[in-house]
Amino acid sequence: MTLHRVWDGTVPEDGTVVDLTPQDAGWEWTGLRVLALAPGRPTTVRTGDSEAFVLPLSGGLSVEVADEAGENVADFALRGRSSVFDAVTDFAYVGRDSRVVLTSEAGAEVALPSARCTAVLPAAYAAAEDVPVEVRGAGPATRQVNNFGVPGVWDHAEKLICCELITPPGNWSSYPPHKHDASEPCPVVNEEIYYYRIAGADQVTPSRVGSGYHHTYTGPEHERAGLAAIDEVAEVRDHDVVLVPHGYHGPCVAAPGYPMYYLNVMAGPADDRQLAFCDDPDHSWIRDTWDGMETDPRCPVTSAAGRIDHLAPSSRERHT
Repeated sequence: MTLHRVWDGTVPEDGTVVDLTPQDAGWEWTGLRVLALAPGRPTTVRTGDSEAFVLPLSGGLSVEVADEAGENVADFALRGRSSVFDAVTDFAYVGRDSRVVLTSEAGAEVALPSARCTAVLPAAYAAAEDVPVEVRGAGPATRQVNNFGVPGVWDHAEKLICCELITPPGNWSSYPPHKHDASEPCPVVNEEIYYYRIAGADQVTPSRVGSGYHHTYTGPEHERAGLAAIDEVAEVRDHDVVLVPHGYHGPCVAAPGYPMYYLNVMAGPADDRQLAFCDDPDHSWIRDTWDGMETDPRCPVTSAAGRIDHLAPSSRERHT
């Protein structure tokens, strides 16, 4: 299995930037499509046996949802955002066996994270203002988490779990490294996709000039559970995808000067959606060091109203 899917830099005529099915990934549940919508040209997506979110990455769009028989069941207008580094966005949920028509008058990029499921749930809309924005960690491990599609916040899903993270330049996220797989003592199994965007020098516009790093690895408990050994460090750039079938993942490191975004997509075999995880026990003590440590003042980076640019840059970003 190839865990790091490097974007080849091209967008075909149909606008597909990423097209990752469970079969492509070599697992059972999670998938991801990223589409570049041409101005004024409708794009039709069929969800098949999966539920999905419609998440604007840049631009706004309309979403028309029809059932398997072709009867229209919902229409949504997504305001969207100019960039994932610019604002928290509104989004839509679409159930399995749906035909979804996406149209953007000015053009847009949209992500459709998905998970195989059995229940047919109705389409639904969520406003950007209702997305909880969390500042997680402290010091150089401070990051922003947009908990738009996680259990307890968005419960209108059978399997699919999603959130967004923004890591300021030079910071570490997905840290301490953690796992959610079939090895002891994990209470839940989830496959996970990391979809990366990296901003350029203006801190807002995605670019493949900057980069970051992603580490996935296994321990002795994975061998005991019969899971394949993994030890991969990937240099990730804009539009790259990293698969996490099992094992500890983290840290994800943003290079100095270049903000890092990633969309997490998770799903697994459990009957109830859970976002449980287990830290690598060698590194779990790091959480205790955050008590009393200041968070990076650059977080949160964004809100539903837009960027929060009044915060002074940290000393890590000043040249001395």
